Amino acid sequence: MAIQIYLDNNATTAIDPLVLDEMIPYFTTHYGNASSTNHLFGKRASAAVQKARERVADLLEAKDDEIVFTSGATESINFAIKGVYKRYSSIGNHIISCVTEHKSVLDVLRALEKNGAKVTYLPVDQHGNIDLEDLRKAITDKTILISLMFANNETGVIHPVKEIAEIAKENKVLFFCDATQAIGKVNVSMKELEIDMLALSAHKIYGPKGIGALYVRKKSRKIQLEPLILGGGQEKGLRGGTYNVPGIVGLGMACAICKETVKDEAKRMAKLRSYLETALLNIEETFVNSQDAKRLPNVSNTVIRFIKAEQLMASLKNVAMSSGSACATGSLDPSHVLMAMGLDKEDAHSSLRFSLGRFNKEAEIDLVIDMLNQKIKKLRAESPVWELYKKGLLA
Repeated sequence: MAIQIYLDNNATTAIDPLVLDEMIPYFTTHYGNASSTNHLFGKRASAAVQKARERVADLLEAKDDEIVFTSGATESINFAIKGVYKRYSSIGNHIISCVTEHKSVLDVLRALEKNGAKVTYLPVDQHGNIDLEDLRKAITDKTILISLMFANNETGVIHPVKEIAEIAKENKVLFFCDATQAIGKVNVSMKELEIDMLALSAHKIYGPKGIGALYVRKKSRKIQLEPLILGGGQEKGLRGGTYNVPGIVGLGMACAICKETVKDEAKRMAKLRSYLETALLNIEETFVNSQDAKRLPNVSNTVIRFIKAEQLMASLKNVAMSSGSACATGSLDPSHVLMAMGLDKEDAHSSLRFSLGRFNKEAEIDLVIDMLNQKIKKLRAESPVWELYKKGLLA
């Protein structure tokens, strides 16, 4: 069997063996319901949930009572945006977001627009950056929420979150941040960043799928959210349903590992990414999207012109990479992120996202570079479009 190389860590990550080891007893031995604290089984489960809550809070430099467990970032996003709109729509119905947000945010906003919300979608420049002056100008007396991601899942571009939070606070507007891709890759501190609400997911940080959290700040003001899921009053009535104890334990352990490794891993990822990009840019007619922007250290979104990304991926079945967001798989449309940055459809369709992870090594990058060079050379040799370009008949 051919070696399999995984370079799609922004879509999901392998579970860390230490995380799995921490989870297993809560499937087998300590299987009690965390809400059934009248016996030892339930008490053990409840204690494990609390320990995990503290670990998540520790990674974020937050308080443990500011962490609400959910089924993942998508639920957290829905909870935050819909919860704010339902509670505050009597005050105002205006929300500010961005054209390059994740689909899970954009779809929620479009649904709210059908129910009376007014949404301003900030544009981005060719590097994927927003203009903070655009944000300031967009705020009105009806603005109740700013929803802007920490870092883009396709390009890795990092928004100026500290400044966004300051603008929101100055104007007494709530700020929700989808930090799903940033957690564990760069420092995300609630002591340094006055974010009101923040979403994260375990499976992006070497934890299990199906578990995430929503951070809700309590220090400055009481944020009222309308629950999405009602049930047994869990999470102080904010999110009903029996606790997913193994998943919660896994999320907690994943956060604990990230707390210890994030600085060193960021340096290692940046070095590995630079190594990959240097090789890719040696290939004729390639360029890196958002190369000059502030980016996550593990992401490279690279255009290999005159070859469709899907075609190249199909020819390299043993290398996992992406042509866009995993949540848009199956779509024939070009990336909405790259189109918003001004790429034409051809270059957008020729863009590959490489997202490196904890378990990638330089030797794997060498293999991928060698395979890419061979396949690109072959595909271009068979391409009439490439032939026209080489003859100077295409720009």
